[in-house]
Amino acid sequence: MIKFAAMSAAEPAGASPADQMAESLAELAPRTITRVDLAEAVYRCVGLSRKESAVLVQMVLNELADTLAAGETVKLSSFGSFVVRSKSERIGRNPKTGIEVPITQRRVMVFKPSSVLKARINGQVVADEAD
Repeated sequence: MIKFAAMSAAEPAGASPADQMAESLAELAPRTITRVDLAEAVYRCVGLSRKESAVLVQMVLNELADTLAAGETVKLSSFGSFVVRSKSERIGRNPKTGIEVPITQRRVMVFKPSSVLKARINGQVVADEAD
């Protein structure tokens, strides 16, 4: 069982855990965030051990993957939704040769960002984040 430790007294009083996590991630990986970076951010902000943080991140990712593999939608408030869509079989065309090629039926995952995330990406302040 994973136990969550209280935040340390050295942390800023006004900063929310989400803000602290975002700052930690920004410090860690300015380009691409990896599983290790997420675990490190959990370690810094939540107070779990590095091993517990890695296990927690893996559990969350496994739950997301299992839910999506079952064809269900994953909605994360103020972030977005991961949706699995079914695509039917169709005829495609090789752009180089022009030869028709059958494209088999498949399922694809799409991400739909929330309006809060879109606003944040564009540098706008959202009412939820202003508090």
